[in-house]
Amino acid sequence: MAGTRLFSTDYTRSLSFFHSLATAPPPRVEPYAGRVRFDYPKLSGLRVLAMAAKRSPKRLKYSTPWFSKEDELLCVEVDPSGTESWKLEPVIELLKQGAVGVIPTDTVYAIVCDLRSNSAIERLRRIKNIEPSKPLSILCRSLRDIDTYTMGFPCGDGQGHANIFRVVKQCLPGPYTFILTASKELPKQCVRFGTTTAKYAARKNVGVRMPDDAICQAILEKMDAPLISTSVKWPKENEWMIDPVVIADIYGPEGLDFVVAGGIRVADPSTVVDMTGPYPKIVRQGKGPKLPWMVTEDDNESAVYADNLIPSST
Repeated sequence: MAGTRLFSTDYTRSLSFFHSLATAPPPRVEPYAGRVRFDYPKLSGLRVLAMAAKRSPKRLKYSTPWFSKEDELLCVEVDPSGTESWKLEPVIELLKQGAVGVIPTDTVYAIVCDLRSNSAIERLRRIKNIEPSKPLSILCRSLRDIDTYTMGFPCGDGQGHANIFRVVKQCLPGPYTFILTASKELPKQCVRFGTTTAKYAARKNVGVRMPDDAICQAILEKMDAPLISTSVKWPKENEWMIDPVVIADIYGPEGLDFVVAGGIRVADPSTVVDMTGPYPKIVRQGKGPKLPWMVTEDDNESAVYADNLIPSST
């Protein structure tokens, strides 16, 4: 179906491949009672992979025709260059209606949902098994989004504090997660659920990203708000999952609504930089190189600090 297929969650058969048809025109999506349907022009050689249906109790029950079919996972294969962005239209519609799915970034794959959907955020936490007290990251399309949902970057005050905003603009978009103070516009589910434990009591911070990835940017440009994001890791191992087919196999039964496949990625996460202190401090070294205005601390101490502060950054 021209890069878009519906897979059931009966994973007795392996999801061993994604079928794409780059030359096909954009799909016409028609909702009707009972299931999700994607109508395409009749093309020779077009094959549909049909699999037995198995209801997934963990997938969200939707009231709209778009989501009345609970037992299928939408999988879309898109060229990493971003030239097939029209294939993303069904995914964008799903996100706006409260779906939770997987998209590529400029580092690793991420599980995402609409920042404005509280129910989707709760489902994302359940799928990834993230405790409610831990903060989440957001994927932003522009610096304006960052200004809206955070207190922004330090701009200097003429008293020895540097204007960090100028240098930050030079590395965005890019493979960095910047920890900033959250604004009141950011939903509480992204920061914390009011815990009073010493570990999280003072935390009102959020990790922000502007990925330099054509597919991710195409999705963000069509959204009216940032996406909540958490990196995709093996459920019982602290290792990133980089193959979208394997991700669909593992997390599909947990309640994902879609997977956007943009090729196999390198297991290299973003560099996490804490901007809430007196100076920009790297708390996890990743794909983004250390820049002259960044500082580091002891590796072991920084790793523990980063895990507690922003565990879900991509």
